[in-house]
Amino acid sequence: MPDESHDPARRSWIESANAPGCLFPIQNLPFGVFSRAGEMPRPGVAIGDEILDLAALERAGLLALDGAPVFAAPALDALMRRPRADWLAVRARLSGLLSAGEPALRDAHARDAMRVDRATARLHMPFTVAGFTDFYASREHATNVGTLFRGPEKALPPNWLHIPIGYNGRASSVVVSGTPVRRPLGQLKGAEDPAPRLGPCEKLDFELELGAIIGTASPMGQPITTAAAREAIFGYVLLNDWSARDIQMWEYQPLGPFQSKAFATSISPWIVTAAALEPFRVPGPEPALPLLPYLREDGSGNLDIELEVSLTPQGGAESVICRSNARGLYYSAAQQLAHHALGGCPMSSGDLLGSGTISGAGRGSEGSMLELTRNGAEPLRLADGTERRFLADGDRVALTGWCTGQGYRIGFGTCEGTVLPAAAPVW
Repeated sequence: MPDESHDPARRSWIESANAPGCLFPIQNLPFGVFSRAGEMPRPGVAIGDEILDLAALERAGLLALDGAPVFAAPALDALMRRPRADWLAVRARLSGLLSAGEPALRDAHARDAMRVDRATARLHMPFTVAGFTDFYASREHATNVGTLFRGPEKALPPNWLHIPIGYNGRASSVVVSGTPVRRPLGQLKGAEDPAPRLGPCEKLDFELELGAIIGTASPMGQPITTAAAREAIFGYVLLNDWSARDIQMWEYQPLGPFQSKAFATSISPWIVTAAALEPFRVPGPEPALPLLPYLREDGSGNLDIELEVSLTPQGGAESVICRSNARGLYYSAAQQLAHHALGGCPMSSGDLLGSGTISGAGRGSEGSMLELTRNGAEPLRLADGTERRFLADGDRVALTGWCTGQGYRIGFGTCEGTVLPAAAPVW
């Protein structure tokens, strides 16, 4: 049965949602958490230039599910823990309530009581992060990085074409867009140095990623299929897994990244639901080698999401430094999740899976400074004439993403952060 919420002809009584180029039309309806001065944070949905207050809607009896209220807390956790059928029911109800001509919100007073100008709102972390795992799912990124450090003949590790490589990160340092990111301290050791030294990271980097947010938990000891994994994903955010490349090079063998990745991971504040992205599913790349049965995926597992990264120096002009697309990921989010659960790892509602850096094949599509500057060997020239090998203090990095439909766009908003100087040592 066709999903009416995807109908490109559907229009909203909120006029800004119908404007050409609007990133939050009625076909999108992403979830977030917001507040205004003096108010408690609460769930809302972005529509045009506004936010529809879901807590107010629920209190008015216009949005109800069986059982306890789901929008009374300052996070979307309660909704995410509900069955997938409830996610779809809430989306369908919101699409109906916001459609042009809908009588339930025809009263002007009722409308005004539940609408907030998005420009006046502060956005918060939309959910409680239960765990964070970062993958390495872009073949182009893995090849670029491998070539830099091992040469083209050994660019990909032997296991890369068989397994979605990942590592467990830190849930405690996942922050919402707009949170400043402090340059980390760490151990640094050059190739010719006899011993490491302590100091601020000198090769601070961003990583352009897509984050998948798990809604449906899986029990310990129970693998899941890629089909079940796909239905367990509540939605997606843009994700910047900030990286300290010099600290990483010294620490990562033999157990992988640690301090170099634990200091900050930024996510966009609006969760674009998996349901909203269904029209933009596309086949992934054909596997170069046969995958084991548990990783095989029927149909279109990838998402056609255009991605951009901009860098703005303190007091300088903004430069778009990367344009890429998530459709080229070698391993989809469902494959990453199925692999994560294969050995019996219990997956929790609120788990966040990062895709790893999303790079394309062409110059300028590389999703990190490491690749864009060839590890600093080829400086990047910005719009104001300054150069960057890696990120400087005061630099603002912003990730944006969108899908293009028939006469509308599905936007993710912005995932941004500004680099602060390293903390003063306390020893």
